[in-house]
Amino acid sequence: MTNILISGASIAGTTTAYWLRRHGFTPTVVERAPAIRKGGYKVDVRGAALDVIERMGLLDAVRARGTDMRHATHYDAAGRPVATMDADLFGGRTGDDAEIMRGDLNELLYDLTRDDVEYIFDDTVTGIAEDGTVTFERSAPRRFDLVIGADGVHSVTRRLAFGPEERFRRDLGAHISISTVPNHLGLDREEAVHAAPGRTANVYSTRQDPTAKALFMWSSPSQTPGHRDPARQKELLAEAMAGVGWEVPALLEAVRRSDDFYFDSVSQIHMDRWSRGRVVLVGDAGYCASPASGQGTSLALVGAYVLAGELARHGVEGGGLDRYESVMRPFVAANQKLGPANLKGMVMGSRLAIRFQLFMIRLLPHLPGRDRMIERVAGAIHRAANAISLEDYKTVE
Repeated sequence: MTNILISGASIAGTTTAYWLRRHGFTPTVVERAPAIRKGGYKVDVRGAALDVIERMGLLDAVRARGTDMRHATHYDAAGRPVATMDADLFGGRTGDDAEIMRGDLNELLYDLTRDDVEYIFDDTVTGIAEDGTVTFERSAPRRFDLVIGADGVHSVTRRLAFGPEERFRRDLGAHISISTVPNHLGLDREEAVHAAPGRTANVYSTRQDPTAKALFMWSSPSQTPGHRDPARQKELLAEAMAGVGWEVPALLEAVRRSDDFYFDSVSQIHMDRWSRGRVVLVGDAGYCASPASGQGTSLALVGAYVLAGELARHGVEGGGLDRYESVMRPFVAANQKLGPANLKGMVMGSRLAIRFQLFMIRLLPHLPGRDRMIERVAGAIHRAANAISLEDYKTVE
């Protein structure tokens, strides 16, 4: 088995392509977008995932492109600052992580693979036969030994091989939207936040970026609107945030003109199996932990590394897919637990809860043992990020 199709040039997809090529396979990546996706939002690479980045020789490059966030300031509806916390606290920093813009990370991974991996852009999978024959929207059919779905929470590969998304998606009761907007607040490596009951607005600017990102999160019904209808999604966002003060009206107007609009439910994917026949899933397609977990990128990196390594060591017929499942399951479970817990602090249901959170933020710098408290807050994230012992697959390269 050498000829492998990867559906999706995501973090999971490009990382899987890199490690498969290192192990002597011939991967092909098909991506719906016309080019590698740039931009996006800031993501964390933590624990075991940082080990994967280091083994790829990208650690220095990732740190060089780090966001360098300094602090986050909370504002009331009238625009008055009411609490500030430094990046160590709001980012859950533990010393074994790095924060980078998603597009920057994907560009680094693509540059690492573009010369020896076949990429097919502006196309997508439309069918997968039992013998491995894959049909595409634009390209002629081709036969592959294995198809890897790395095409995200709304995976086409998963739908074709396992069934409708609704069978596997668990909505956490919130939606999220992120867009690039002008930096009209003059932010410099900082976040500005306003919370209202059931709704949170956050705008931030990272290092060496003249623009800003506007992030909204709000409590909502479970049903997800069509994820390919941005006009309707912008209407729903405006409806959800109607009446919220601070800078929200100006940010919503900027989002209306944005051309990189992202909108989705805060959801997880739970499956009994990540493989069936000649198809296997990696990253969000198989085990999305939700944006609230902060661990989606790390799961993608580690999952890609383990999948490629087990395929190299055992193959499909020799139990490589079973080994991938057994190694990854505890790690996925630990990181998925973070999503619902973290969401409670991101979108609060009452003004009393908001006032209590702000009070604790103001109080924290004056408490003895502050560093120990920060370590305790970040402890759950740290444990989940390191809840796996990575094999060294060099012996099978």
